[in-house]
Amino acid sequence: MTRPTIPRRAVVSWILYDLANTIFSMGVVSLYFSLFVRNEVGVDQADRIYGLISTASMAIIFVASPVLGAMTDRARRRMPFLVWATLACVAATALIGAGPFQVSVLCFVVANAAYQAGLQFYDSLLPEVSHPGNRGRISGIGVGVGYLGSYLAVGAGFFVDPSNYSALFGLLAGMFLALALPCFLFVKEQGNPSPGPVFSLTAIRTSLGGTLRALRATREFPGLARFLVGRVFYTDAINTVIAYMGLYTVNVAVATGLSAEDGRTQAQLVLMSAITFAIIGGVVWGVLVDRFGARRTLNGVLLLWLLVFATAAAIGALVLPIAWLYVVAAAAGVALGGIWSADRPLMLQLSPPARIGEFYGLYGMVGRFAAITGPALWAAIMYVAVERMGLPVLQGQAAAITLLFVMTLIGYLILRRLPAADAAPRGQ
Repeated sequence: MTRPTIPRRAVVSWILYDLANTIFSMGVVSLYFSLFVRNEVGVDQADRIYGLISTASMAIIFVASPVLGAMTDRARRRMPFLVWATLACVAATALIGAGPFQVSVLCFVVANAAYQAGLQFYDSLLPEVSHPGNRGRISGIGVGVGYLGSYLAVGAGFFVDPSNYSALFGLLAGMFLALALPCFLFVKEQGNPSPGPVFSLTAIRTSLGGTLRALRATREFPGLARFLVGRVFYTDAINTVIAYMGLYTVNVAVATGLSAEDGRTQAQLVLMSAITFAIIGGVVWGVLVDRFGARRTLNGVLLLWLLVFATAAAIGALVLPIAWLYVVAAAAGVALGGIWSADRPLMLQLSPPARIGEFYGLYGMVGRFAAITGPALWAAIMYVAVERMGLPVLQGQAAAITLLFVMTLIGYLILRRLPAADAAPRGQ
């Protein structure tokens, strides 16, 4: 069978979108919006309020995700969904900081939900720019180039007045849109030969019914359900620490005698360190996966995360010098690269080839569920520790990180009982 010719500009444009959306995830979600919240509500309430806002935005997409998937499966083309999701995200991001705080919160919730929906549509376009022989390579290049978006996002904060959040979010929104445009223009779809009604109750019922059937089916394949349960715990911890690293760094900086503005600069530098080591970690762990297998490698990655969380908690509890955060950031970056290098191949090994798409839907839902519960738990701990018990904010954050350590440990213990062999997929 002759493979269709895919224009190089389509491949490059698809990859550029990965860079574009990383600008939002790193610049808005992981760094600047949490600092904006801190600036608006004060140090004591920042963690709790940011956690509640993040939880609300992820809860929306968690509920909507299966329905959106069913809609795009029935639509003639997927690209219009990606275009509108991106435009909604960009418009809402540009308005953050431009009006009252409550309006900015609403804009973030809309922007984050639209960004998450856009990821779902974007991933579904991978077959349009690749064939089975190079799909993994194209996807991997997208991930690697995406890290460059993290550099752009963090670096944007060095070119804008730290107090002018409206200009900062406007700059991030403009960068996202500019780098996303080539994907809209040059990625061409073959189209759905049998489109159906997009906005219908039948599509919603079919999608929800398929999700429930997939959940029940995980029991038929040894290790699959156990892996998904374990994944809830460790992705919960990892996604949460990524979201709060900026706030934590600023508080460590202030506790060690720096100003809040210097703390923001330190947060940018710490995140850049983590990004750099994540790139290195992704390469190294990928080699280890091929040599030792995904299951054993993932267990090793989780042990490194336990060390990261233990050290990070000690920094806050003992008010250690900020230099320690750079050590933690480097180790966390290496560990972050390892999670995605080992986690996805293990999912493939545990899933039957004929049902990979179905079970990857559950895999994505697990990640989104973790993104709801993690910030909510962090917010609850900070409310009790700081606002009710009166502990210093940094000690409250150390307690929250200790919970992340416990959750990662639970995930590690669950995964240790996976089938011992890194076997080929079971069943058909």
